[in-house]
Amino acid sequence: MKKAYDFLVIGSGVAGLTFAIKVAKHGKVAVISKSRIDNTNTALAQGGIAAVTYRPDNFAKHVDDTFIASDRYARKEVIERVVREAPERIKELVDWGANFDKTTTGKYDLAKEGGHSEKRILHHKDNTGWEIQRALIEKVKEHNNIEVFENHFAVDLLTQHHLGVTVKRSNSNIECYGAYVLNLGNEMVDVFLAKNIMVASGGSGNLYNVTTNPTIATGDGIALAYRAKGLVENLEFFQFHPTSLYNPGEKPSFLITEALRGFGGILKNRKGEEFMSKYDSRGSLASRDIVARAIDNELKIHGHDFVYLDCTHLDERKLKDNFPNITAKCKQIGIDIANMMIPVVPAAHYQCGGIKVDINSKTHINNLYAAGEVASTGMHGANRLASNSLSEALVFANRAAEHAISSFCEKEICMDIPEWNFEGTAHPEEMVLITQNYRETQMIMSNYVGIVRSNLRLHRALARLEIIHRETEELYKKSTLSRKLCELRNLINVGYLVIKMAQNRKESLGLHYNIDFPIKNDS
Repeated sequence: MKKAYDFLVIGSGVAGLTFAIKVAKHGKVAVISKSRIDNTNTALAQGGIAAVTYRPDNFAKHVDDTFIASDRYARKEVIERVVREAPERIKELVDWGANFDKTTTGKYDLAKEGGHSEKRILHHKDNTGWEIQRALIEKVKEHNNIEVFENHFAVDLLTQHHLGVTVKRSNSNIECYGAYVLNLGNEMVDVFLAKNIMVASGGSGNLYNVTTNPTIATGDGIALAYRAKGLVENLEFFQFHPTSLYNPGEKPSFLITEALRGFGGILKNRKGEEFMSKYDSRGSLASRDIVARAIDNELKIHGHDFVYLDCTHLDERKLKDNFPNITAKCKQIGIDIANMMIPVVPAAHYQCGGIKVDINSKTHINNLYAAGEVASTGMHGANRLASNSLSEALVFANRAAEHAISSFCEKEICMDIPEWNFEGTAHPEEMVLITQNYRETQMIMSNYVGIVRSNLRLHRALARLEIIHRETEELYKKSTLSRKLCELRNLINVGYLVIKMAQNRKESLGLHYNIDFPIKNDS
């Protein structure tokens, strides 16, 4: 079945819903969510959203902190744009109903996180992302022009290729017309057509065994864009959050927000010794790449499975008031955070690279935008500064909406796209082929392409992943579509790109640390 809209949004996190709300005044919008509309990375964001709010903070400080955290690899003009526009976008979010904690004086209760020189993190307790997600969902429901399709999976983006025209990545005239979308309820594939398409499908955390990301984070958007001959970049820079709760068997791993270290929590080894001062003068508030590598090193030196985050010296009432969700979660596994140290380990958390976009979130493909974690805007460089991602998503979703609105009236919907062809396919006889390849992909990435890498590890990872890729493609060609099969295919696609980009980088930089190139190549 063919469905036509003015705007198609793939993803229901902060970037996707912000874009949908902005453009809904001008045309019909379809929002595709492969799960529930509230099952997003945004909803799991604990710490907060970074923006300059009060003196002595200023734009220059926020720009410098972001640039330094990026290992000086970010695009400074992009940082400046986001930093200057973020306060207005957050004000708009508040107008839409989002609440951020305030002090008794009525000012925002700003927090400080690693890499930030000032307190500039607006937050709602320790579940800021959920508060933002809630407000955006309620705003979406107010718009008659927005239609939400839950449990719908975007399988492929539609371009001239689907009209029988050869499309190459070097082409500058590629056009996107919409997407083939799998209805997970009836297993049928619909053709969603639109004048403008926004990919805001989140990250790829499930490339790894231990991740703070929900199970939906399987790199779908990057794989979609890459197969459509879009440009991707900087995927070797995968951020591992230094502190997820050590609770073997739990997926996703429960995030222990960096704001807890900003509040005064101190990282210690199993002997109870503070160790971060050995690695960085900022101690437990060093940038995430440094803290994650330090913890990884401590675990290897001592042969331990986790380190501790010690909050026992902090005021108990203030600690538990500010971090109620962490308090409750730890209590479930027998830890009173005011009197016991919290066991933590690094976990795959955020991809700093993605689909390459310009300052208006436009991709290399005409009519196609990307925003949020799926996009590479130039904001994060080689390492993301804590709590900058929500600000970036708001700013770029807004810029994309403004650009899309300015030109969509001149465009026509391409109705010539053929329906999905099911001919020659059947349900796979053995689902174990899919689940086993999924686990193997995670093991390969975790063991060889994790926090610390080497040329040998990357070579082995690529060789093994190529075998799984061939097996999966053969299975895909003869199988009817399913969410698990499509996710596996996308995950392998992104894993391959991560490895290839890591191999091509002949230096250690930010989140990409290769023991064969331990010294940064400043040239």
